[in-house]
Amino acid sequence: MGPPLAAALILVSTARSDDQVSIPTTAEAFYQPGTQPLPDRPGTDPIQPMDEFRNASFSCQQCHLFDDDDNPDIDTGPMNLWAASMMGQSARDPVWQAALAISNRDAELSGEYCIRCHAPTAWGSGRSSSGTIEEFIYPDDYDGVNCNMCHRIVDPEADEENPTEDDLILQALIDSGDYPDPDQPGNGRFIFDPTDTRRGPLDDITTNMHGAASILHSPHHQEASQCASCHDLSNPLFIRESDGTYTLTDYDQAHPTQNPDDMMPEQRTYSEWLASQFANGGVQFDDGRFGGEMHPTGLMQSCQDCHMPRASGANCAFWYIPDIGTRESLPLHHFSGGNTWVLGAVHDLYEPDFPDYTALSDQRVADSIDRTIQMLKAASDMAVTQIGDNLNVTVTNWSGHKLPTGFPDGRRMWINAVFYDSDDAVLEEIGGYDYVTADLDTEGTKIYEMKLGIDETVAAETGLEAGESFHLVLVNEILKDNRIPPVGFTNAGFQAIQASPVEYSYADGQHWDDTVMTIPEGAKKAVVTLYFQTSSKEYMEFLRDGEALSSDGLIDYGQIAYDAWVNRGKSAPVAMDSLEIDLYPESNPSDLDGNGDVDVNDLLLLISDFGCTGECIGDINGDLQVDVTDVLILLKAWTTI
Repeated sequence: MGPPLAAALILVSTARSDDQVSIPTTAEAFYQPGTQPLPDRPGTDPIQPMDEFRNASFSCQQCHLFDDDDNPDIDTGPMNLWAASMMGQSARDPVWQAALAISNRDAELSGEYCIRCHAPTAWGSGRSSSGTIEEFIYPDDYDGVNCNMCHRIVDPEADEENPTEDDLILQALIDSGDYPDPDQPGNGRFIFDPTDTRRGPLDDITTNMHGAASILHSPHHQEASQCASCHDLSNPLFIRESDGTYTLTDYDQAHPTQNPDDMMPEQRTYSEWLASQFANGGVQFDDGRFGGEMHPTGLMQSCQDCHMPRASGANCAFWYIPDIGTRESLPLHHFSGGNTWVLGAVHDLYEPDFPDYTALSDQRVADSIDRTIQMLKAASDMAVTQIGDNLNVTVTNWSGHKLPTGFPDGRRMWINAVFYDSDDAVLEEIGGYDYVTADLDTEGTKIYEMKLGIDETVAAETGLEAGESFHLVLVNEILKDNRIPPVGFTNAGFQAIQASPVEYSYADGQHWDDTVMTIPEGAKKAVVTLYFQTSSKEYMEFLRDGEALSSDGLIDYGQIAYDAWVNRGKSAPVAMDSLEIDLYPESNPSDLDGNGDVDVNDLLLLISDFGCTGECIGDINGDLQVDVTDVLILLKAWTTI
């Protein structure tokens, strides 16, 4: 079941630009090792060589969609939470469907590469060879990253703790030449159990309630590498040259090395985590911002620690049966990330005519969006300090990857500052946003984002203009990347994963960024806010105007996505942090001894306090630690010779 007919049947009068030429790629160009999809066939043909994914997620709802979970405060039902996540609605996402149509137009059949992560069971069942969702024939083809997909995943790395059944599965892929390198788990390189055998992280299940399906304990389902398949992506149409540039490969052959490090990087969320302190000993949070109220340690190490927080309650509707029961530390299927509006758009598009199709409700959508906002707020801290006539804004990244991370197009974070006079009248606003037009005033503020582009060679090949571009399958340059790195960042480590800052710099160990703004004359107060936006106006207009059409030209996916964006408030920005500060022109926070000068005496005071944490005299920028940043601020404010 594709887009609802009421929204989908939009007759299109626009014609495709004569300037752009589609790249004549073949399916072979997008080949990735791992389990291969079934041959194309109607759904009634014999099943070979792998069981088709015919167990829809909604067949799981009898046991895993429930309201009574022995916890009156928190919804713990796996189906309840999964359905109200972007994982559960990834194939119904109107933004993705529009981007998919444009991708297929830019490079023929490229959508097949996208479908493998957004609709993996349709892909695995052989219904994506055209690169479009028009091959989907069952409603559950749109189930997104669904139950059957995740719980049939096999660890690509042989390990004695894994089920012995995995050995034959891995060996079959080795024999066929499709075995993926375990150290390169991205690009949708799934390995599926060829039978409908369910795997999960629990090792104490005494009663199998899954009928004919067998169940196996899988330690892999607690590992971050389980998430890598779809959260570390590279474009196989490009190969990295010795000078660091990316050039197009042959259109009818698989990538010559199959090494993602030799491909154009699109998303590096998993690799960013792998190169961070989170993956190398973990990061301790005693304030409970991540992990949930029942996390056993507060030490965040894996993706699951943050994105599947712990609570007490049930994961099965029959929790009152003694052999099933409830759990004190149950990982919840939240999967909250950075998408603040598309879930609501899916609900708007499908529920009027198909109220049971998505398992969404007004309350579940509202709760999920609230969880997303809370996740965004937890991801950062902000400190604001007056330094003479300037305001220093420090944004600290506490997430396990860059901030922001993931899908690059239209996703951004920026600093807004509003200065007031003594009568509370606005003197100046920096980084202002118009909620009616969705326009951001970029002058004078700092925007954290990744910008991609195409070079002259790709421009000549496609007829598009060189420079910044949202044509994701064609971009081969990173023009900007000032996103804030995570705890444990090193330049060498991030260079190794093709995630270095671009047109910006961070020192080794730096997981924060400082922005200095000039205080306007007469300002007595400032309110500073860090905003995040999922989908910018510029990106949504690109989808609307990009001829994102179905094969027959009758469905304009771009217009559907744009209208959904408008109806959902145009992806209104979310305040991640906001602080108010009184401004005193006569004071200087670097004047530690209060004598009116910033001099050697102040420097000596700071040095004597160096390394202090908490409320410290030398903590000039208010980040609860006295470090090199405070020294640099003091030296910049030096007032004596």
